[in-house]
Amino acid sequence: MSKAEDISLVAQWLTESESTVLFTGAGISTESGIPDFRSPGGVWTKYRTIYYDEFRQSADARREYWRQKSEAHVEFSAAAPNAGHQVLAAWEARGVARGLITQNIDGLHQIAGSRNVLELHGTAREATCLDCSARFEIDSLVVQFRETGEVPPCPQCAKGRLKHATVSFGQMLPTDVLEMAYDWCSQADLILAIGSSLVVTPAADLPVAVRRRGGRVVILNRDETGLDQIADAKLSGGIGATLVAIDAALR
Repeated sequence: MSKAEDISLVAQWLTESESTVLFTGAGISTESGIPDFRSPGGVWTKYRTIYYDEFRQSADARREYWRQKSEAHVEFSAAAPNAGHQVLAAWEARGVARGLITQNIDGLHQIAGSRNVLELHGTAREATCLDCSARFEIDSLVVQFRETGEVPPCPQCAKGRLKHATVSFGQMLPTDVLEMAYDWCSQADLILAIGSSLVVTPAADLPVAVRRRGGRVVILNRDETGLDQIADAKLSGGIGATLVAIDAALR
């Protein structure tokens, strides 16, 4: 089957579906200039990993963590949603999809207009205090760190350990978000997995949950994934262009 035929088929499935879930990984944001973690220049190739327990226990680790995050913040703050983000936001607005589950921490889906978003790994656009649980916009805190070289104190409790509101290595995914994601997938008859390698669990188990209840699985990714064998359709190539083409077929 040609790619054009696959696109038409996926558009047909979207039209027929009563409950479609969108699931995204780093691949959708690379077209906005944000390298994925595994790519050359990505986070995992540039920095020493600061594990969650180390962050909690060591002031030096917290300072190094903030140094890394403040450097990476430049990429996030300069990035803008691409055509793929915009299509997915439009699908939610038109009722084509129930909502969106993402592994990404860049906030680009919300900037594009998506509202029903489950962030499995949190967001790099906010900070949270590990001691009083308050949350804050990240921009001014990054500026403060870059000016002083010291981890900003919590603006609410003054002494709390302030951390980006993302899930670090060794830190559990937010249980409520993960449970809601599985709830969506247990009711879905179609899932589009977009820009994810689908090898990291428990996130990679979400398309499996849709398949288990008899739903269809569509994968959009430039490379092979860990779940290609269960896909009803696999589309390669540019994610933004592919989503635009599916949207055109829908209309």
